[in-house]
Amino acid sequence: MPLLPHDAPPPSNWPADIIHLNKQRYDPKLPPNVRKRIQSSGSVKPLQKSRLVKIQVITDPSHPARGQRGLFASQKIPPSTHILDYLGEVHSDERVESDYDLSLLQLPSPLLENDAETFISIGVDAMRMGNEARFINDYRGTGVAKPNVDFREREVDGELRMSVWSCAHGLRKGEELLVSYGKSWWKARNQPEESEDDGIP
Repeated sequence: MPLLPHDAPPPSNWPADIIHLNKQRYDPKLPPNVRKRIQSSGSVKPLQKSRLVKIQVITDPSHPARGQRGLFASQKIPPSTHILDYLGEVHSDERVESDYDLSLLQLPSPLLENDAETFISIGVDAMRMGNEARFINDYRGTGVAKPNVDFREREVDGELRMSVWSCAHGLRKGEELLVSYGKSWWKARNQPEESEDDGIP
């Protein structure tokens, strides 16, 4: 397999076919005026590797993502703590085939000099490139009652990003980070939200 253009050496248990990022990448087809709304500064510092998490292969036979990867706390994480940002390729096209595409924001299409009644959706897709955050699984079917992390927008060096934060109770060392993918994620895949087959591949 040819060497991939990683931004930095990948962490342990990183897949051989995925590009590891330490900064956002932008789809060349993203309109320049849209990119300027997301990244107002020309200089963005690379994201440092989070010491709070590590990638592990899931071995629990009852876990819906058994045999796949998950993201786990490498130390105790207090409540409402920023853990890491979700990196990938920022884009504005439809990517229905991706299970790793997060919605970043919606912009009115007049920004694109188009119909004033429509919007353009901006996403961050980590299917082919990303960081450790791409391995966060859905909580359903794992035996826990609710998510222990959530996604929040934040601005870093003038760049809008999606980020991962611990919820009200924090996380214990060794605990898996689990989020809610939400109704729209399941609806797009024609599966009920309560499905127990919830792990990201």
